[in-house]
Amino acid sequence: MIKSGGMVLVRQIGYALVPMIARGVMLGADQPVILHMLDIEFAAEALKGVKMELIDAAFPLLKGVVATTDVVEACTGVNVAVMVGGFPRKEGMERKDVMTKNVSIYKAQASALEAHAAPNCKVLVVANPANTNALILKEFAPSIPEKNISCLTRLDHNRALGQISERLGVQVSDVKNAIIWGNHSSSQYPDVNHATVKTPSGEKPVRELVQDDEWLNGEFIATVQQRGAAIIKARKLSSALSAASSACDHIRDWVLGTAEGTFVSMGVYSDGSYGVPAGLIYSFPVTCSGGEWTIVQGLPIDEFSRKKMDATAQELSEEKALAYSCLA
Repeated sequence: MIKSGGMVLVRQIGYALVPMIARGVMLGADQPVILHMLDIEFAAEALKGVKMELIDAAFPLLKGVVATTDVVEACTGVNVAVMVGGFPRKEGMERKDVMTKNVSIYKAQASALEAHAAPNCKVLVVANPANTNALILKEFAPSIPEKNISCLTRLDHNRALGQISERLGVQVSDVKNAIIWGNHSSSQYPDVNHATVKTPSGEKPVRELVQDDEWLNGEFIATVQQRGAAIIKARKLSSALSAASSACDHIRDWVLGTAEGTFVSMGVYSDGSYGVPAGLIYSFPVTCSGGEWTIVQGLPIDEFSRKKMDATAQELSEEKALAYSCLA
């Protein structure tokens, strides 16, 4: 029995996510789940309503629901924690103000996971700044292995695949091995240099099929980087459905494995691969097997990519320094 818990915002991402988990989208169609949903006291009544809906939906895989405002109750015994709660930046707030709020939130939740989660609990941080929130969580949950703490860049990865499929008029399932390097922010680097498309005559490089380096090195990158802002402009709300779906993709591949010859993007603890400073949570191309991720090694990196990868690493280093100053 897998207990899947985490900070669930009743509106938006959490509301989109919980039925996907209950239906088996995250952990497989034969894996029973107990959902632990955590929210703030202000949202307790709405959270109760979500629990009622989950019961009414009669999901065959859903073996129990815990809806609580108590972080200890929410974290007790969980095998998978999806952290979607955080403090958003509001008008007039400085970056340090936002970081201070999130450091406080993730310090408390890390402590609860450290003390009460199941051994070998896997943690996915979704709330922004996702990479640095994950780093703070790691600091305050030292018994959770660093390999078990990650952040969501699969949403950006999927956005990159979607843009390529739209451009070429192909099924998105035929596009693979795009990479998101770095931060889940506008400094991220969507890289298609190793991406391919399945065609009737075999797999072909994306660059060969698109035949427009100016678009791939310019508008494509900017579109993926700014996609979240574009969705807010269109919906007047942030990405929820796509974020929830990508969180499911992230955990499913992590737990069940990636397909042979396919790599995906995950924000993971850097070991210095590709010249990225060790000690950052940075998005790399990874493969997954047996519940473990492994950074794909040996990919050639051109000068254009190197500069983009270094720029997003620099931003993450600055975020890390800001977060640690908030701790002090």
